[in-house]
Amino acid sequence: MTCTGCTALRLHFDYSWDRAPNISFTIGRFLIGNLTRDPQLRYTPSGAAVADLGMAVNRKFKGQDGSWKDEVCYVNLTAWGRTAENAAEYLSKGRSVFVEGRLKFDQWDDKQSGQKRSKLSVVVESLQFLGSRGDGVKGGQGGRSGAPPSGDSSFEPAPGADNDIPF
Repeated sequence: MTCTGCTALRLHFDYSWDRAPNISFTIGRFLIGNLTRDPQLRYTPSGAAVADLGMAVNRKFKGQDGSWKDEVCYVNLTAWGRTAENAAEYLSKGRSVFVEGRLKFDQWDDKQSGQKRSKLSVVVESLQFLGSRGDGVKGGQGGRSGAPPSGDSSFEPAPGADNDIPF
């Protein structure tokens, strides 16, 4: 999948009479790509749902020699609340998604090597499922079918249902 996402630029002006204006930028808030692994759902001690996801964003461009090149950027995503639960329930590896989020930069000291480590990730604010249900749906089932789920003997046609539907 080729990334056709856009880069958003939002300005926030914070002005106070006793200091200079503060201008902050938010760049690159929209991503379109495919999940690289199944969402991993967990809950915080306070009961908040958190899902960790991986995403690959592709970019296709023409090189200096005139041939087409592919570039892949791997992004770690974190979703919270109902968004996290929906992602864990309905998404799986390979599924295409559209994400709006904010960048988060984490820093820590590696206990084994003593080196400073850092990671840039995206905190999901909005998540939209793209493609069909068969693209990476858990359990390998595609979209809906007319047959009942296997093992469900309670399925019966509605009374008066006509088998010759004209459409």
